[in-house]
Amino acid sequence: MQAVIGGMSHREAARVFGVQRAVVSKWMRRWRDGGSEGLRERRRGRRPGEQQALEPWQQGVIATLVKERHPDQLQLPGFLWTRDAVLELIDQRFGVRLAVTTVGRYLRSWGLSPQVPARKALERNPEAVRVWLEERYPEIRAKAKREGGLVLWQDEMGMRSDCSHGRSWSPIGQTPVRETTGKRFSLNMISAIGNEGTLRFSLFTGKFNEHVFIEFLGRLVRHHDPRKIHLIVDGHPSHRSKLVKQWVAERAERIELHFLPGYSPNLNPVELLNHDVKANAVGRRRPLTLTELIADVRSYLHRRQRQPHIITRFFTHPETAYAAATA
Repeated sequence: MQAVIGGMSHREAARVFGVQRAVVSKWMRRWRDGGSEGLRERRRGRRPGEQQALEPWQQGVIATLVKERHPDQLQLPGFLWTRDAVLELIDQRFGVRLAVTTVGRYLRSWGLSPQVPARKALERNPEAVRVWLEERYPEIRAKAKREGGLVLWQDEMGMRSDCSHGRSWSPIGQTPVRETTGKRFSLNMISAIGNEGTLRFSLFTGKFNEHVFIEFLGRLVRHHDPRKIHLIVDGHPSHRSKLVKQWVAERAERIELHFLPGYSPNLNPVELLNHDVKANAVGRRRPLTLTELIADVRSYLHRRQRQPHIITRFFTHPETAYAAATA
């Protein structure tokens, strides 16, 4: 209150003391209505043994640590921020023991919510990612523009008949059942997309190898003739095989391979197409045979080929927006 009375805005006070702007406004109303007495704690239902609530500056400290650090970095057990972990952090820093429900209310008031963490490989090299985003990809894009070529991103994935995505309404306590065949069969897909809405794909059974990859490369070259293809791929061994290198070298005027940084699938827009196909072409259907699975996936991908505006959306995600088309 002293800071606001002294001229600090509500927004700035909220930022400095680590609380929501609405909380600052509420405290100001209490102060105007009842002075210092109006600011006395009004919490109800405090549990036996529960100590006084955190001061605003203490909340700011805890909120910052939760947002910027992991529990194991603060000598706390585990690597995910649960309410119990935050409770232990508060006790560790300030010797204040709160109820788990109180910690949950604090977390929500700080703009946090429980979420499923995204995966990030420990082997990923941040410097290599920086070089790719700031140097390598801009060079590739500029070279393709000079040559009148086309930049495509490529990946491959596998699908199984028992794949299941999405949710279904059901009475509480009764898990919904998705009836399907007990037989399991799988299908593989190799695809490439461009930031202007291009989509090329091939479906196959069996293991992905250099021969499958070369066959797909040949189809790309033939389809986009005479434009040169700048194909961005990951570090899969088949992409780097001697046979592939020789095949590409013999067609250097038609195609060139560029490799993403290691352990960085989030930089590849095709990963979003993979998710789309698994969720909508496989997970929400019920193929009884491999033939049906192939037909479902092929039909879905043909529809996506006629929807370039949807393909371009895969380049609007925060982590793939660097690859979006530019003037």
